[in-house]
Amino acid sequence: MILQAQPIVHRPFVYELGRLEITGFGIAVVLGFVIAQIVAQRELARRGHDPEPMGDLVIAAIVGGLIGAKLYYALLIGEPRDFFSRAGFVFWGGLIGGIAVVVAVALYKRLSLMRIADVAGPAIAAAYAIGRTGCWAVGDDYGLPWSGPLAVSFPEGAPPSTAGNLRELFDIAIPLDMSPTTVLAVHPTQLYHVAMALLIFGILWRLRDHRHAEGWLFGVYAALAGVERFLIEFVRAKDDRFFGTFTLAQLIALAFVAVGITWMAMRWRANGRGIYAGAAPVEDV
Repeated sequence: MILQAQPIVHRPFVYELGRLEITGFGIAVVLGFVIAQIVAQRELARRGHDPEPMGDLVIAAIVGGLIGAKLYYALLIGEPRDFFSRAGFVFWGGLIGGIAVVVAVALYKRLSLMRIADVAGPAIAAAYAIGRTGCWAVGDDYGLPWSGPLAVSFPEGAPPSTAGNLRELFDIAIPLDMSPTTVLAVHPTQLYHVAMALLIFGILWRLRDHRHAEGWLFGVYAALAGVERFLIEFVRAKDDRFFGTFTLAQLIALAFVAVGITWMAMRWRANGRGIYAGAAPVEDV
């Protein structure tokens, strides 16, 4: 039985300016990339390196991220035309696509991939925390039905958290005698993402003066990001549970954990050179 307490009622952050629609999601995505650039440039400068190339790399991340996110969604749904829809910006696809294009641009500009990777870890974590507030703003990516103290109902979500939507779109076992228009309270998984991303950023920020080889910090990010997504998927309302109770996103998350741990091992004081080898760090301001 699904208990209905007194949930928080969510209202989307959407404003119409003529034909222009301004959403909290769009604002959050833009701010996420801005924060990522600030964090990465600050770290490069603090370590005594030129921060200027980060501007081009952030643009590369935007292009690759948008293409990767939409391509992942279109392949998952099985509808190529969905690549051109406004919906379906999937994080894993965006992250993989963004990394691929950033690597290509970095190689073209003959930048140190390991140096960029080391500052990218905390930058991506910060951007992710900001970006997930956009999912909250529009009522997307919420969780399974829940009656806890922080339960939230999304009567105007994307889609609304109605019994019918949860049953038909996410294959959740909703009692058949419940009206499909009943709005249910669910886990506010968007806020879980934000909280855990901020925690990951805090950990990476504390570790940014590590004495391992450049690039080690990105391995830490990949492992922690994989753990974060793997855990939250258990309470997400998802329709891609193709592997028993596990989702496709969880399998990708486990792959990121494995890659992250392997990456950390490979950069663990490699050649005895730390992140400041060959560069004079400047004062942290």
